[in-house]
Amino acid sequence: MRRFKIWENLVWFYWGYTLVRIHEWQQDKPDDYVVATGETHTVQEFLDVAFARAGLDPEKHVSFDELYLRPAEVDLLIGDAGKGKKRLGWEPKAKFKQLAEIMVDADIAQLQKELDGQHVWL
Repeated sequence: MRRFKIWENLVWFYWGYTLVRIHEWQQDKPDDYVVATGETHTVQEFLDVAFARAGLDPEKHVSFDELYLRPAEVDLLIGDAGKGKKRLGWEPKAKFKQLAEIMVDADIAQLQKELDGQHVWL
């Protein structure tokens, strides 16, 4: 697997996005809300957590490829969901490490079904 900048910080979030939208639609007056954990993590951090969950070493399976470098880059992305917390009572339920592990567990479960000969819908 080739990867882009491992030091790049990205925003990682989970199904809470859908939940905050449902709360937003139930408001009397429409408004804009940021859905975020307030955390930022690098791609390398994600790889470390995900591969550890799978019992693998990312250095043996992932390499850097300059093809994926982008000319203009935002150095840091961190969202502030304070308005959604204050007005909607929403806050993220899954933090970064848990999210990465949920994603790996889902992929492993799907792979196991495929290996068992079950048809898997994506």
